[in-house]
Amino acid sequence: MSGTEEVEISCPYCGETLSIVVDCSVESQRYIEDCQVCCRPITLSVTIDEDRVTSVEAAAEDEV
Repeated sequence: MSGTEEVEISCPYCGETLSIVVDCSVESQRYIEDCQVCCRPITLSVTIDEDRVTSVEAAAEDEV
């Protein structure tokens, strides 16, 4: 059973706490999402295990 999970991250630029929704049907994901506060691009690396988020790393675009 796959679904989505809401996860909180900190923006690597402005430090604000953001809620993102992760698709739990893909085991390993890497994508860019803009910060909802400062609008800068955040590179997200997500790992899913047994339909649950086990790891989310948020990095500035130039840190990747």
